[in-house]
Amino acid sequence: MTLDANKALMRRFYDEFWCKGNPDAVDELVAPDFTDHQLPPGMQPGPKGLKQLVREWRTGFPDMHEEVDMIFAEGDLVSGRFVLTGTHLGPFFGIAPTGRKVKITGIDIVRIRDGRITDFWYSEDQLSLLRQLGQIPNEPLPTPQGE
Repeated sequence: MTLDANKALMRRFYDEFWCKGNPDAVDELVAPDFTDHQLPPGMQPGPKGLKQLVREWRTGFPDMHEEVDMIFAEGDLVSGRFVLTGTHLGPFFGIAPTGRKVKITGIDIVRIRDGRITDFWYSEDQLSLLRQLGQIPNEPLPTPQGE
């Protein structure tokens, strides 16, 4: 696939999974040997785990949206930076609904082979998310002594 085709697949990944909450798109966009390199505890490996992850996020944040502001591609790797917004209206990884609106940023990296995603790495601002959900006090971090 071309770099433009890989970028287009990444945009579909954001749109189908995270914005529309469509776990069935996994069957089309993800390879059978898919690996989530940050698989949360309790999730199944492979495509089934990605479907679980999509459902978990969409249950917790049914109005979730990811606005993609950058996509880069090199070879078989594509990276995207996003801003996630949503309202915490359902259970989310054991956190009861708070009704709070959240906004966090994150970065995803995927590997694409034969028109399908084979690997998924990601990092989102989980500290900010937990603070916005009231799980961690929203206090500044302590300054080291002597500074």
